[in-house]
Amino acid sequence: MSISQPIKQLSKVIESLATEDHYLFTLSDLRAVLPTISPGAFKVLLSRAEKSGLFQRVCRGLYLYPKVNYPRGLLLIHAAARLRADTFNYISLETALSDSGVISQVPINWITLMSSGRSNVIRCGDWGTIEFVHTTQRPADLQLQLQYDQRCHLWRATVALALRDMKAAKRPLDLIDWSVVNESL
Repeated sequence: MSISQPIKQLSKVIESLATEDHYLFTLSDLRAVLPTISPGAFKVLLSRAEKSGLFQRVCRGLYLYPKVNYPRGLLLIHAAARLRADTFNYISLETALSDSGVISQVPINWITLMSSGRSNVIRCGDWGTIEFVHTTQRPADLQLQLQYDQRCHLWRATVALALRDMKAAKRPLDLIDWSVVNESL
């Protein structure tokens, strides 16, 4: 079987599925398009699809379909949501505090989330870095301190919860503007 035919098939299916909200594809998404080809042929196919510009590898197991008009400023946060779709995650720590104006320095190309999964730092090339910090907190216990952010496709911590997470994760608190904190609480 020629690899060019599966690339055309993959391209056609992904083009029909991709939207400005769904532009990131996991390996299992892509594998579902061509379930009958061997693992080795699939690996070669992905490599050739990437070289041809059909996809851009964001990080291990996640690919960007660049031909749609996706929200560039949200790619890293959407990548985090896709990578850990099977676990409880929420935007917190420095990212939540920066977004709310409590930390004046904006982390560039670095986002922090609390996760029921293991702690991990994932490098996403030129797009930046995603840091997952493990938490044992359960969604039911945090429901009043989380708000769903539709743009990000993730839950977002309140300032009070993000500060509590900072302390629990033993993060430095020296960048926090406590006068802003007092106004927001």
